[in-house]
Amino acid sequence: MATADCTLYRPRRPGATPLYRLVRAHVADVHDEWEERFEGRYGFWRGSTDKAVGAYLDCGILENGFARVRCGACRAEFLVAFSCKGRGLCPSCAAKRAAALATFLREDVLADVGHAQWVFSVPKMLRLYFLYHRALLGRLCRAAYRTAQEMIGAASFAADVVTPGMIAVVQTFGDHLNWQPHVHALVTRGGWDREGQWTPVPFVDGEAAALVFRHKVFSFLQAEGLLSEERTRLLLSWRHSGFSVHTSVTVPPDDRDGLERLAHYLLRAPVSLERLHVDEDAQAIAYAGRRRGGHEAQPASAPLDPHDFLARVLMHIPDPRRHVIRYYGAYSSVVRGRRARQTVAAAGGGAAPAPLSAEHEPASLEWKAARRRWAQLIRRIYEVDPLVCPRCGGQMRTIAFITEPRVIGKILRHLAEKGVDARSPPVAARRHRRGVTAGTR
Repeated sequence: MATADCTLYRPRRPGATPLYRLVRAHVADVHDEWEERFEGRYGFWRGSTDKAVGAYLDCGILENGFARVRCGACRAEFLVAFSCKGRGLCPSCAAKRAAALATFLREDVLADVGHAQWVFSVPKMLRLYFLYHRALLGRLCRAAYRTAQEMIGAASFAADVVTPGMIAVVQTFGDHLNWQPHVHALVTRGGWDREGQWTPVPFVDGEAAALVFRHKVFSFLQAEGLLSEERTRLLLSWRHSGFSVHTSVTVPPDDRDGLERLAHYLLRAPVSLERLHVDEDAQAIAYAGRRRGGHEAQPASAPLDPHDFLARVLMHIPDPRRHVIRYYGAYSSVVRGRRARQTVAAAGGGAAPAPLSAEHEPASLEWKAARRRWAQLIRRIYEVDPLVCPRCGGQMRTIAFITEPRVIGKILRHLAEKGVDARSPPVAARRHRRGVTAGTR
């Protein structure tokens, strides 16, 4: 039985968030105005946007279905609404997706070596190409990996070719939700040769990497027929190219928690609810600047009307069936599959264990199952336990999933008549309230 001084879970209420209210009130008008007002700045209206918006408006709404969670000891229960599991719009689902990715990378992918965060950016003149040709975002990731591979290979001074590992995530948003395609990547600080021997690389010149990255981006844009020789010469003549590669954020091999935090950051949502400020009377929205490290927050955006703000948000929804996360080199699915087969063979007395996993214990089956569970994700994101009963401190569990509209309506009407908040866990008994804190989701 759980102790009474544990942190308790308080469910989210999506309808109360400013983003949900904005989408519900204004998305139809934004759709009607898109071609005339927004298409030139934010790209074409995509059919997948309608589906993503509809799923977001259904996310977390009890009337669309829920799970029943009950305490095995005192029989107290509450309801958990279904989530949309969408990408790029719902902050709650984005946080759970990022937590699942961070756990997967930490437990199953990342080797016990040093890593660095590489950030690849392109100049403003080229960004619109990626807005109107979103398939090129994958080519941008590939160019980023080829750049890292060449730079690490050149800096290693190894006799053999070395292969780094890289996880790349496409991000399309800037600090004020402007269109700013760039790549955030988690890259090993070195690479493995054909024999599986690790060669560390303590430093990579970011300015030299930016020159290599620029060449590779120009190459594929020209191959696609989007960049002319004249424009290429213009860009090459700039004193400041607009391309940048930052590699200054590093994580040592023994800092697994730091790696997980950095992996979580890679897949953050475009919209931060903490930075969103809505003046409903003035119909104006300010989006606060982001804090960078220990520095003060950047200036807030100029006031936006609700339609312009929503248009900025909607253009960052990824296309369906387009990968946002990509694995390269030693972290590619092919190499990881080969390494897993070698590990199984080694356990049975066959080939020697793969070098990448020699010092890293594989994730337990319990962890692999737990990272997909709603409760485990809530614990990792918010450091609260949604399955601790506030009434008796016992363990709660999911007993049913309710999807039939008639049954949903009957349960919700019954709870409303009794004056019970269906979302909230049962009220704790007086003797258990002392020392108990409430977490938020």
